[in-house]
Amino acid sequence: MADVNRGNRPLSPHATIYRWPLNAILSIMFRATGVAMSLAALLVVWWFLAAATSPGYFATAEAVLTSVLGDIVLTLSLAALWFHFCNGIRHLIWDTGSWFGGGRVHLTGVIAIAAAAALTILTLAIA
Repeated sequence: MADVNRGNRPLSPHATIYRWPLNAILSIMFRATGVAMSLAALLVVWWFLAAATSPGYFATAEAVLTSVLGDIVLTLSLAALWFHFCNGIRHLIWDTGSWFGGGRVHLTGVIAIAAAAALTILTLAIA
């Protein structure tokens, strides 16, 4: 039998109307920063290979990495590194069975974001 009311049924929640919890967002970002750091590592390897190849090729790589776009990419890579580090410590704490209940998951997420931001700014200030 054909369903004549197909258009009148309610839609299930999806990404555009569902408010994701902070823990879900941080979980996705943890994976994304891992991939992003792998790609940034390729830039560093390219820089080292350029240094070993020739002065002209190194000058090209140096120009790319010290350009405005290169500075943005390297700064975002630094932020990804610190976020991945801080969120990794959070996961290590969870592996002990600690800090799961009573809003602590959200609290540790906020702490990880704040620590990553502070460490990124501190690293940029020192460098």
